[in-house]
Amino acid sequence: MITTLIHSELPRLTASLRKVAEQVLTDPAALARTSAADLGRRTGTSQATVTRFCQAIGLDSYQALLLELAKEQGQFAQEGFTRGQPLGPDIGPEDTLDQVIEVIAHADLQALRGTVERLDRDALERAARAVAKARRIDVYGVGASGVLAREAEARLFGIGCQARGWTEVHAAETSASLLTPADVAIALSHSGSTREVVSPLRLAAERGATTIAITSDQRSPAAQAASLHLVSTSGETSFRHGGFGARHSVLLIIDCLYARVAQLSYDRATASIALTAHIREEHAARGRRRT
Repeated sequence: MITTLIHSELPRLTASLRKVAEQVLTDPAALARTSAADLGRRTGTSQATVTRFCQAIGLDSYQALLLELAKEQGQFAQEGFTRGQPLGPDIGPEDTLDQVIEVIAHADLQALRGTVERLDRDALERAARAVAKARRIDVYGVGASGVLAREAEARLFGIGCQARGWTEVHAAETSASLLTPADVAIALSHSGSTREVVSPLRLAAERGATTIAITSDQRSPAAQAASLHLVSTSGETSFRHGGFGARHSVLLIIDCLYARVAQLSYDRATASIALTAHIREEHAARGRRRT
């Protein structure tokens, strides 16, 4: 979804390009009746700035932007969100609970769709093949991404992969320093600039491990340090910014990676699942029967 992409790119845009982005997000439907020159005047910039904005978000021209916005408006109408009108990311103090739920759900659906559209299939396939045969798998993440690192560890470990999530930088760097070309390191960071994640990833790369970055910014230090990059998208709303807004899209990528790894190591994965299936049942609390 083009508006989701624009939201995710906002922090990385220059001041003039941000003015154009914010105007586009204010009323995407109105752009169908607005030329690039008019948009430049409205934002106090220029037609050339509008063109640079389009290029900054990966489009060839202003016409390509209008086409993407028209496609998105069509999806809104089909889905029936707020009777066909697009929802913004803001939640106001007077909004009803139903409005809050709709804004959150809409933002997450946009983020998931945007992630699927931007997901590099070749990079995901190469990542899955590397993980499936890896001797060891490190997953680095701190803060909100630290929770996701533990999620990735649990998924991969459950299908027989020797995976470990590292959420403390000294431990992460120690582990990274002991990796080999037979290993894989995965960095989780919404910005791709978190030092505690970038540092062990670079160490892993120096040791010859296959390095994978899951971030929202293809130009970030983590993406540049990795041999493979998978792009996440943020479903930001009021109270949910940065990594919190991107959590569902990162989980989608992790789940796709996990499922593909399970496919590629089918016998090991199914055997591991079968051997551990009894654990959940044994730890399930039984309700008391009423007499």
